[in-house]
Amino acid sequence: MNLPTHTIADIRSYGPCYDPAKYLPEDWQGTALDILRVEACEVQDRFWVVLREGWIDDRTMRLFAVWCARQALALIEQPDPRSVAACDVAERYANGQATGEELSAARSAADAVWSAAWSAAWSAARSAAKSAAESAAWSAAASAADAVRSAADAAWSAADAAWSAADAAESAARNAQLAHLCEMLEVDRD
Repeated sequence: MNLPTHTIADIRSYGPCYDPAKYLPEDWQGTALDILRVEACEVQDRFWVVLREGWIDDRTMRLFAVWCARQALALIEQPDPRSVAACDVAERYANGQATGEELSAARSAADAVWSAAWSAAWSAARSAAKSAAESAAWSAAASAADAVRSAADAAWSAADAAWSAADAAESAARNAQLAHLCEMLEVDRD
């Protein structure tokens, strides 16, 4: 596959938050692979550019999306079989081995999983928030001000550590995605 060449004007036409000249010369011309290799630029910003229509062919884009979905499913102890099947069908479709109807049916099934998951997560979050609020109220009423301050400090420290761990995990995932997409594009060029 020959990757299409784009210019800095193309990137500007998308309305980025900052001028791409921050990382690219005014006369820049390049491909998705070239953008993905601009290490000074945040990974998510590089993805913001190259995951637009016209930078990467549909087949590679679909296979990359399937790979990302499978990485996410690997984090779940027992992923819903409909989600796994949707990945399988999407991969087969990208390789010309499944029909649009099969893809549509798999997408509908996966959408049902998504809706159910959001519903369950929202209910659990509301229930947990209510329990946490009740527990916090009783604890605050029963504890001295010093204990509350200590608990709050510990909670903030724990929250800060959790956010740091989540940031590190997100960064690692983005870097893995970046490496995989570069590998896919390099293989397709050969």
